[in-house]
Amino acid sequence: MTFIPELGFPSYLPLWLAGLLLALSFGIGMMGGLIGLSLGTMRLPAMLLLGIPLPAAASANILISSLTAISGSYRHLRDGRVKLPLVLVVGLPAFAAGFLGGFFSARAPVNLLIVAAGVLILWQGIELGLLAKRRAGGGHDEDDTLTGSEGRFTPTRLVGGGVASFGLGMLAGAIGLVLGSVRLPLIIRVLQVDPRIAAGSNLFIGMIMGALGWIGHLFNEPTNLALLLILGVPAVAGSYIGARLTGRISVNLLLLIMGGLLTASGAMMLWRGVTALL
Repeated sequence: MTFIPELGFPSYLPLWLAGLLLALSFGIGMMGGLIGLSLGTMRLPAMLLLGIPLPAAASANILISSLTAISGSYRHLRDGRVKLPLVLVVGLPAFAAGFLGGFFSARAPVNLLIVAAGVLILWQGIELGLLAKRRAGGGHDEDDTLTGSEGRFTPTRLVGGGVASFGLGMLAGAIGLVLGSVRLPLIIRVLQVDPRIAAGSNLFIGMIMGALGWIGHLFNEPTNLALLLILGVPAVAGSYIGARLTGRISVNLLLLIMGGLLTASGAMMLWRGVTALL
């Protein structure tokens, strides 16, 4: 363990690495606020690749994801992009599962779960990219009904969305993520929600789920305060700025940005998990 004299308390980080992570966290927070994600799926592998121990990285990352979502969620709430039915259907199962995943994280095969999460995120990123391409090409199918839609809540869609959200919550809590990057396409494709509304509601769900997952992690690993400050403050500021831009972007462009960022996040997670297993 090294020290950052300017901060006055111990950290896993040398000063140059703290500065690099601060800049990365601001950029990731801004992109996440724009598309309704905390993007811990980009922040966690970045921390691991830069040498932060996994238990410390996971505990800090899930709390930062929650803190980041607060500022972004506030803006989305003001602009009417957080819908109560979505929070109830998708959020409640995720809240319970997030705590349970964090609580049992010490017993979970974390690297194997990171691989699984990477595959899911990569697949969803490609799916959203293809959806944006179809819409740009003038394809006329059910995707054209997304603009302005607040959801289609048939019994089949409700059950499927709730069960999938619980499973994702367990996976996310165990590895220190909120996995909004997988939950977001679920909201868009299964419940047929406008991506801008899905972005706001998803970020709000991630805010609560991340806090509960962090509480579960506290039973196994205390949070490193230096890491939390260095990553949390710029991420919160960036998320608020990004959320202000969401309503100014077309549905198709937002889908394209979501697809690109999720594909990159999935690739990073998959690479980290596979290299750790080999």
